[in-house]
Amino acid sequence: MSAIATRIDWDRWRLPSLVLAALLIVVLPAYMLYALSRDNLQAADWIAHTREVKGTTATLAMTLREMEISAAVISLGADLPPARRRVAEAPEDLDVQMETLVRLTADSPEQQVRLGRLQELIRARTDIARELTDADPAQAKALAESLVTRYPIRGLFQEILTEEEQLLAERTRDSERKRELTQWLRWSALLVQLLLLGLITWLLTRQIARRLDAEKSLRRASSRALAILQTAREPIVLLDGDLHLLMHNNAFAELYGLDAAASQSLQDIGDGAWNDPVLLQRLGDVLARGRELWDFEHEHETADGMIRTVLLNARRMQLPDSEDNVALMTVSDISAQKTNQIRVAELNRQLEGKVEQISEVNRELEAFSYSVSHDLRAPLRHVAGFADKLSRHLGDAADDKSRHYLEVIGNSARRMSQLIDDLLVYSRLGRSALRLQAVDMQSLVDETRAMLDANATSDGLRNRPQWRIAPLPILVADENMMRQLWSNLLGNAIKYSARREQPLVEINHHVQSDGSHHFSVRDNGAGFDMNYADKLFGVFQRLHKASEYPGTGIGLASVRRVLSRHGGRIWAEAEPDKGATFHFTLPSALDAPTHQGRLT
Repeated sequence: MSAIATRIDWDRWRLPSLVLAALLIVVLPAYMLYALSRDNLQAADWIAHTREVKGTTATLAMTLREMEISAAVISLGADLPPARRRVAEAPEDLDVQMETLVRLTADSPEQQVRLGRLQELIRARTDIARELTDADPAQAKALAESLVTRYPIRGLFQEILTEEEQLLAERTRDSERKRELTQWLRWSALLVQLLLLGLITWLLTRQIARRLDAEKSLRRASSRALAILQTAREPIVLLDGDLHLLMHNNAFAELYGLDAAASQSLQDIGDGAWNDPVLLQRLGDVLARGRELWDFEHEHETADGMIRTVLLNARRMQLPDSEDNVALMTVSDISAQKTNQIRVAELNRQLEGKVEQISEVNRELEAFSYSVSHDLRAPLRHVAGFADKLSRHLGDAADDKSRHYLEVIGNSARRMSQLIDDLLVYSRLGRSALRLQAVDMQSLVDETRAMLDANATSDGLRNRPQWRIAPLPILVADENMMRQLWSNLLGNAIKYSARREQPLVEINHHVQSDGSHHFSVRDNGAGFDMNYADKLFGVFQRLHKASEYPGTGIGLASVRRVLSRHGGRIWAEAEPDKGATFHFTLPSALDAPTHQGRLT
């Protein structure tokens, strides 16, 4: 699903991403080329600016030199008007040229400092030049020496020109780099644009191929859907707003004798088979209000002349190529099911009669077992009594064989008496009415445990059993029956684990997901083979010899009867010599209003 979602997101953002990439590749290089061209023009302006500074500096130096030469000529005695005019006009020209030079080098603080010094020197030399025009030869010599020694100016001019030449070299190199960058960017932009054009072409070709594949897949899907519709054995029909047939499958055509391409009204099919006002109104509600028709039972005659019962299901839907609502209706023939329902109802009535007969037989069997158990007591007492009298009569005169026979008779009589008692209990569990009340399972288990611990002490067992009892609930049940259940289950656990060094009995309880109560009784005793587990809960069924473990074989049968009367069930899990676990459940309907339990 994540891959499909990612593909959908990519398909959604693919065109905007391509447009953005195209804009970046076209607009960004154009802007960069414009910026570089502007920088190139600015570099060319700076080169011209540097040359203008150098020219102005040279002009300034020449003007100053001409003024000083004219002053020197005058001081030597050649008082020429052009020379004196040059000396008079030169300061103004120097000021103009100096202002121009200061303006041109305003972006360079170092040059501004130099120009300040230069301006001071020019003013001093200008004053000396003026003095030269009126000085005698001795003064002229001193003034000329001061020009050379006190106000040297050539080095300062050289510094200004050197600085401008360095700036010119740097700006020339920068201009070259920008021209190279412009050229590289122009070719790179051309290459990237070609790549983008190729990518767009490839994507468009791929998109067209995908669209063609999607159209083919759609046609194939439509063909498959139509084939499935025609192959479906359940009749299907598509109705428009006027209940005319837009489409139907072969099963519908066969059922009502139509041509596959026939287009007619639903009411004209089957000689009025669909002219049911209730059905037509329900279909109209489906189309007009969007209501769904679920399992509407309708009986009508089909093309084969049979009266059939059908279930109709209809739902409104929208066709992708139309704005009108249509209804898709399925027709399910349930004639056979209706016949089967009638047959099942008849069989259920017969089964109820059989159940009543079986219940009567069970009642007769229970009455028979009860009467037999009572009728057997008199002869059994006679056997046991006369055996005891015979033993006392013989006294010491009885030999070993006689005493053995009398002992066998006595043991058999006692075992028979126990069997009769257990049979009476088993019969009573099936006949007596349930007396439901709140039963504390914890208290019943504690009572049974105390009784079994007392019996273990009186029987002289090597080790008393170890108990692990989980908190148990309060349920609504028959208390006497539940006491019988716990007595049998815990007694079995103690009996079959008595030969262990440390007998262990665990009782657990938990509530299952359906709300029923699950109990388990586990011991570490002899266990049994699961192949014979189906015999555990039968009357007089035993998996061990009576000489090894005493008992009559009715206890577990009584447990199952108690649970069945309370709506529960029981099963067992075991392995030979690894103990056994008996599980039983009681329904949630037996929950008491208040659950209680304690940890022991």
